[in-house]
Amino acid sequence: MQAQTSPLGRGEKTQGYNEPMARKLTRPRPEQGARLAAYRRAAGLSQKELAELVGEPQQNISYWEQSDKPPRSDVLPRLAKVLGVSVEQLVIGKSAAGKRSGPVGKTQQVFEEVSKLPRRQQDKIVEFVSALVDQYKRKKAS
Repeated sequence: MQAQTSPLGRGEKTQGYNEPMARKLTRPRPEQGARLAAYRRAAGLSQKELAELVGEPQQNISYWEQSDKPPRSDVLPRLAKVLGVSVEQLVIGKSAAGKRSGPVGKTQQVFEEVSKLPRRQQDKIVEFVSALVDQYKRKKAS
């Protein structure tokens, strides 16, 4: 990566803006925000990806993850659907049955799309993915 000259014109070198910009938390994350962040990470989504899927700015996702206040009531159902959890799980952390169903990850979302393809294309994708999984298992075993 190429260093850039400081905007202050002092000739100082700064890191490029595309470096990971996440700040360290200075205080513990509230339970509500921690729950949302955990569901998002379990789904394999970044804040930006989640924001795009629910139609909200990334800054809102960041705020909700750092706050003890739940997302707005009009956003909760969309968040729950994208994350594969119930609204109740997002707000209080428990499902009605007391059992967490688990968020929908990227892989599951892709395979749901694959299930809409013609059978011949599905078979080719399954064959390819199965070969990759077998290769990974062999590599891990050795």
